[in-house]
Amino acid sequence: MTSKPVAFLMADLGVTKTHSRPYVSDDNPYSESQFRTLKYRPEFPDRFGCIQDSRAFCQLFFPWYNQEHRHSGIGMLTPAMVHFGEGPAVLARRQAVLDAAYQAHPERFVRRPPKPLPLPPEVWINKPVSAGSETEEKVTKLPCRVSQSA
Repeated sequence: MTSKPVAFLMADLGVTKTHSRPYVSDDNPYSESQFRTLKYRPEFPDRFGCIQDSRAFCQLFFPWYNQEHRHSGIGMLTPAMVHFGEGPAVLARRQAVLDAAYQAHPERFVRRPPKPLPLPPEVWINKPVSAGSETEEKVTKLPCRVSQSA
């Protein structure tokens, strides 16, 4: 018997290769976004020396992520602003500033008066395909919030 690479065996069996992640029912887009932001921070090391180093890094990262980092998916607000219900007030203040800028210099805005990014009305993890589907009972509608646990 001769051996062949696993890729060839899979091809012979009709198993196609994919580079996308498999669907899982408990996939959390907030955790995925948080982890990607963590990995791509300039101060993120190639390796941590020990568990205490990683904990020290995360103790600085999570307060920044939750209270300072503005997310495009939630109207350029911080997760803390959305979690504590400050989003509408912040967006109203932004609109007032944009209105003042438009009144002062309308020539800078070619098409229309500027508007801040809207806050999404709801956020889902695995939104059901149709309103009457069986999975609708199992799905929870979540407010925009980010975990502080590491």
